[in-house]
Amino acid sequence: MTDLLYSETEDDLRAAVRSLLADRADPSVLLGRIETGDPYVPGLWKSLAGEIGAAGLLVPEDLGGQGASHREAAVVLEELGRAVTPAPYLTSAVVATETLLALDTGSAPVAELLADLAAGRTVAVLALPLSTAPGGRLPTGDTVTGVADALAADVLLVPRADGLHAVPVTDATVTTATPLDLTRPLARVTTGAGSGTRLADAATSTAAVGRGLLAGAGLLASEQLGLAEWCLEETVRHTRTRYQFNRPVGSFQALKHRMAQLWLEIVNARAVARAAADALATGSPEAPLTVAVAQAYCSKVAVHAAEECVQLHGGIGMTWEHPAHLALKRAKSDQIALGSAGRHQDAIAALVDLPAPA
Repeated sequence: MTDLLYSETEDDLRAAVRSLLADRADPSVLLGRIETGDPYVPGLWKSLAGEIGAAGLLVPEDLGGQGASHREAAVVLEELGRAVTPAPYLTSAVVATETLLALDTGSAPVAELLADLAAGRTVAVLALPLSTAPGGRLPTGDTVTGVADALAADVLLVPRADGLHAVPVTDATVTTATPLDLTRPLARVTTGAGSGTRLADAATSTAAVGRGLLAGAGLLASEQLGLAEWCLEETVRHTRTRYQFNRPVGSFQALKHRMAQLWLEIVNARAVARAAADALATGSPEAPLTVAVAQAYCSKVAVHAAEECVQLHGGIGMTWEHPAHLALKRAKSDQIALGSAGRHQDAIAALVDLPAPA
């Protein structure tokens, strides 16, 4: 039976990550970093990945990791989503790591790279557009656009016709792009043909990339859940302290109804996000379906929550100084990351053999 509850270990992990982010990456810090054009907070990744050990949650202990599961990684992503944290966790500690775990981990290059990722010494990014969905078509050229967190990467995992290659970022050309979400930078990546170390053949790499993207899409739902929860909590806090006509605006029935509806959506989002994480953790054969359901639902909830946060904050919600715009931009970016809601709805229809209407 699917377990949607949080364990004591997961609660302790959440507390550690939340404390770190509150101390090192609160909204005022992020807004200041964005103005510099470099959103990554110095030293934050070292603390999150190395000291807390979050980067190695999916890596078995015999390969240098924590030997945990997708459930624990989902908790980390919930907290990163709440704080809209600029960190390559989803791209490196989930997508790239899961891709490498699907290869021959007895191979020295794969094992060494996994050990470095688990320790937080290295950041690896799959050289694919952020919008690539599980089972989607992979690019075949040497230049790829829309690669998330390539600016923070040390190693690029490049799918080619002959297999998957690990290319040091120093051997590639990485050009900054202008993203909607300023907390998750995008880049144009060009790698020379034949560069890097070949890790697997074509068939193995295609299956491995598919596994990495599936895990990424499933755990992205937890990031969207955390973001939606913060938006609702911040909106409730604001409407309790903002007065009009000598009353808190949160006491107006119309606003109560909007926040209550959002709360119901978030409760449902928590259920499907936890189900996706649990399915991935247990290797359930229903994982592709559960992940597609989670993404089709959670992406819409995150956007709705962020839109309500901006609107119910009134004028302050429209300003650059308030972090609501960071949440809205992350939610809109996540809406197309690793497959749009429509793409996942098509996947659901195919998986349950539900024909499209004529």
